[in-house]
Amino acid sequence: MKTKGFERKRRIIVGVSGASGATYAYRLIQVLADSGIEVHFVASKAGLEVLEYECGLTMVQLTQMVHKIYDVNRIDSAIASGSFPCESMVIVPCSMKTLGSLANGIAGNLLTRAADVTLKEGRKLVLVTRETPVHAIHLENMLKLSHAGARIVPACPGFYHRPQTIEELVDMLVGKICDTLNVDNDLFERWTGPSEV
Repeated sequence: MKTKGFERKRRIIVGVSGASGATYAYRLIQVLADSGIEVHFVASKAGLEVLEYECGLTMVQLTQMVHKIYDVNRIDSAIASGSFPCESMVIVPCSMKTLGSLANGIAGNLLTRAADVTLKEGRKLVLVTRETPVHAIHLENMLKLSHAGARIVPACPGFYHRPQTIEELVDMLVGKICDTLNVDNDLFERWTGPSEV
């Protein structure tokens, strides 16, 4: 019996929840698309609102940037199944509400379901947490998810590359996200040790 194959193109799911820091998602989508990666996108209602408020990004513009947009309420979408072939998922930014849901196995919408599926299938799940300060419950949720296999990438860029603009700060963090996703990039100057005087 012959089975249908699927195109082995790189696919990454990008999720956005309702925390501040949507500019990281916007830039990440640009970088992934420019790298030839097929971006599948899902956002909570609040995530879409933050993208528009912080980045001025409309649904029409977003549609032109990604391969496919999924309705967060359609739990029967392709990315809700482990049979959907993709290599990883990133939620950027990841709110503490979304983090808490994932840490407790609650998949109440397509965003959390796709992330839960990513974990259960042993694929890479990257959570770009965006909250400060954090309390013990937040930290415990991060630890639980780390034990389950998720990678926690707090939205805190470094300064050793001496950024001069907000864009350079954003690119530094997006570069770290790409590193975690195994996506080649030259978005920031990498540390090579202290320069000699």
